[in-house]
Amino acid sequence: MNTVDFCRTQNWYPVLADYTFLTTFIKLKPEEVQALASGLQKGSIVNAVIERLRHPMDAIFGNCFVSVDMAAPTDTERFKGKRGAVHSPESAWRYLAESPKIRAAAANNEVANICIRPFRRMNQTREFRLFINDGKLSAMSQYWLLRHFRRLEGVKDEFWRKAEQFVKNISWRLPEKQLVMDIYCTSDDNILIVDLNPWGQCDPKLLHTWERDWETPTGIVLMPPPTTISGNVNVSF
Repeated sequence: MNTVDFCRTQNWYPVLADYTFLTTFIKLKPEEVQALASGLQKGSIVNAVIERLRHPMDAIFGNCFVSVDMAAPTDTERFKGKRGAVHSPESAWRYLAESPKIRAAAANNEVANICIRPFRRMNQTREFRLFINDGKLSAMSQYWLLRHFRRLEGVKDEFWRKAEQFVKNISWRLPEKQLVMDIYCTSDDNILIVDLNPWGQCDPKLLHTWERDWETPTGIVLMPPPTTISGNVNVSF
């Protein structure tokens, strides 16, 4: 199994299930993958998937979050408005089919399953991207590049130490020693894996480039504070 295959949720989940969200998988038929790639919203093929989604979603108390093997519909209005929370199987399919990212993945034969998790509203200041090189934590970036969070400055070293120890604890389970891991640090000091990405094939976030010395740990990189300009400033247009 290569890195890309391991980063499919259905492959890494059995290895790391105790460090992530409870997840159920719905296998898709080839014609259902094609329907997703086409963004179909109705019809017998879509209805069949919706019916298979119903039972696992009914078993979850509250809202769900749905994704596919290696992609989540984070490029949709629903994600922006509700962080991806869905309640019915109909809205789950619609949410996936409306996502250009999901449709592209399906069109490229990169989708085999729909993944269903309990929805959890996460504090964006506690989401990070880890860069694991040679089985060790090499760098860590704030995930949501919204703005500078001053509260993170005082605890960034603590977050780094926890993430470094976390990677050390799970490294023996990873068949691939160079990968990218998105995590959520809970308020009760646990770390939950949100997603895995192949090395060099995702956004390096605040590291900006993959061309760097990965052998030397960088530490945690945060959004810088806004620049303050003082004195007499003349602005012309």
